[in-house]
Amino acid sequence: MKYGIAVFPSKEVQDIANSYRKRYDPSYALIPPHVTIKERFDADDSQIDDIVQELRNVAKETKPFPLIINKVSSFYPVTNTVYLKVQPVEELVELSDKLYSDKFPNERQFAFVPHITIGQDLSTEEHSDVYGSLKMHQFDIEETIDRFQLLYQLENGSWTVYETFKFGETK
Repeated sequence: MKYGIAVFPSKEVQDIANSYRKRYDPSYALIPPHVTIKERFDADDSQIDDIVQELRNVAKETKPFPLIINKVSSFYPVTNTVYLKVQPVEELVELSDKLYSDKFPNERQFAFVPHITIGQDLSTEEHSDVYGSLKMHQFDIEETIDRFQLLYQLENGSWTVYETFKFGETK
């Protein structure tokens, strides 16, 4: 089964992201707006219990941290993806790094660029138009993140929360 680990922002931030995603992101219906902190990986039933226990340990050691968004950015020319740029605060980067330690499956395929996708699979012209208009827009979003989620992918491609891990909690 495919799993991934993400942070979900508040409903207010999700509403802002969705105002763009419903038009520019074909994955809009498959997963709410999120920050991926560990890319998708495969695990079977025998592995997932150990992974969940390790995630509980990571959560217990993690303190809440700020989620800060000030602007829109793009992965162009690698992909025609437009996103809300999340500042890579130290705690967020450390959390992602911990999830790629030898206790967890999968190696990092890409450098960690914290973001919330608002448009993807755009044509070059559409990307240019969307990014051109949105990059002028300033955002002033700051909120506190106090949990992360382990997700799994269903057969229809959508993602569902398997378990939520609150920072500082022992379960």
